[in-house]
Amino acid sequence: MPPAHRRITRATLGRGVLVLLIALGIISALWMGDPARLLAWGETFAGGPWATAGLVLLMALMLVFALPGTLVIWLIAPFHPPLVAVGLLLIGSTSGAWGAYRVAARLARTERDGREDNWLTDFLRRHGHVATQMALRVFPGFPHSMINYAGGALGLPLGGFLLAAVLGLAVKWGVYATAIHEATDAITTGEVLQARTLLPLVVLAIFLLLGSVLRYWIQRQHSRRRAGRP
Repeated sequence: MPPAHRRITRATLGRGVLVLLIALGIISALWMGDPARLLAWGETFAGGPWATAGLVLLMALMLVFALPGTLVIWLIAPFHPPLVAVGLLLIGSTSGAWGAYRVAARLARTERDGREDNWLTDFLRRHGHVATQMALRVFPGFPHSMINYAGGALGLPLGGFLLAAVLGLAVKWGVYATAIHEATDAITTGEVLQARTLLPLVVLAIFLLLGSVLRYWIQRQHSRRRAGRP
């Protein structure tokens, strides 16, 4: 059986395709159907207390097993105020991070021989302090499953790992939840071009750009190290 981090790396492409398909499905549904009716249906389905608790638990379990649990944000953020949504997302994602950390730590004890680090694991091995982990959590482009499993496999201090997860994800979920909630309100009211709606989307676009640049730099440094270049 290949090491855990290799299995996660190979699954990243499949999860990316899944995310793209779901996003296209959501966009198509909103474009072709009645947005207000779809949002009302979603609030009925996902807005109740038991459904919300189930979604938070589902998010945690998916992240434990390196599945795209962060997609649950689309079932929470549109139907709750941003502060409430951030709290719910933090509970689910931090619990999932802790569970994935424990799973990876156990796997690492049995797969230590012949392990070859991927680019993110190699980076965290050399720069695993809390500030760096927090930055990776904030910016898109770094799958949470890779960060969670890399932290557990490397045995990063659990306290710092969880602190970075809470702080970084609080910033990230704050931006995402605000952008999604404002966009949802804009769809229902028709005020799409309001500055209040556009500002979170601009911040999100900046995060996406910075995350892409940071990921490219880390992967380039990893390639240079493997090639023996300074």
